[in-house]
Amino acid sequence: MREKLLKIIQAYEELEKKLMDPAVVSDPKEYARLAKEHASQTELVTRAREYLAALDDIEAAKEMLHEADADEKAMLQEDITANEAKLPALEEDIKYLLIPADPNDEKDTIVEIRAGVGGDEAAIFAGDLLKMYQHFCDGRGWKIEVLSSSPSEAGGFKTIEFKVTGDKVYSVMKYESGVHRVQRVPKTESQGRIQTSTATVAVLPEADEIDIQIDPGDLRIDTYCASGPGGQCVNTTYSAVRITHLPTNTVVQSQDQRSQIQNREVCMQMLRARLYEMELEKQQAEQGAARLSQIGHGNRSEKIRTYNQPQDRVTDHRIGFNGTYNGVLLGDTLPSVIEALAAAERAEKLAQAV
Repeated sequence: MREKLLKIIQAYEELEKKLMDPAVVSDPKEYARLAKEHASQTELVTRAREYLAALDDIEAAKEMLHEADADEKAMLQEDITANEAKLPALEEDIKYLLIPADPNDEKDTIVEIRAGVGGDEAAIFAGDLLKMYQHFCDGRGWKIEVLSSSPSEAGGFKTIEFKVTGDKVYSVMKYESGVHRVQRVPKTESQGRIQTSTATVAVLPEADEIDIQIDPGDLRIDTYCASGPGGQCVNTTYSAVRITHLPTNTVVQSQDQRSQIQNREVCMQMLRARLYEMELEKQQAEQGAARLSQIGHGNRSEKIRTYNQPQDRVTDHRIGFNGTYNGVLLGDTLPSVIEALAAAERAEKLAQAV
């Protein structure tokens, strides 16, 4: 492993030299590409240097043991034991970091929440999930921008799509894809009966024009008046936009932006993300059992989490993680759930790599 790690460190140091090259600095695209590659290798190189330093310290201490007196031998043995204790954890970190990362982890995301079974209560639950993500994203310094929404008269949303921008958003938000189920007494329930409702969350890595090229001839673009709850017209101009991708019959629409141009751009963002997701699903289906990990790539039809209010419990079914109802749904302890999912995925990847 030593030789491999030395080569990785050498390549990293060469990258650092390139980033200081005036020719690279004057080329924004090349500089950004190299800076991204440099950043992606930093943690691996840090662990590699720690690992090699521990090995060197052990080797040096063992050589010194031959000429040391009794007190020095005791101190040297302590150093050897301490460094040897570091090695297993460092080896595990390095093995994990050597596994190729998901290229989408660096991307921003488009998140869709769609009310499922449960009528008005499902729409209210969809709104609760939105608040949960808003609180969670605020805590990480991420920005949320609503792209399109269909509010429910009872509260919440029939559907809502929003964009999340920040540092490595998809690497975290991807764990939220799937069916979320809530068990609680609806506010509209007069007899105190518990109802089960669902909402589907889809987390799509944002795709740009390089990722997905769309032929304008494949699009049907319709415009219409934006409307509020109950169909009340709130805009007398045709600012709302609906785009249909004819080859896949994929439909996206937006009416929440101020102008037709803005709504059209939002639709194109959503369409690129949907088509990119289709391409990813196709690739994953071809890979089949060879896929490195299922955790974090939740199929939107898979039930991933149950929020049980009467029992004050939230259970993530993928890993059996339990948290409190208010703690998770208010966004305060959602980080703990996601950290547990990330740890489970990490363990699964390590097991696959062995």
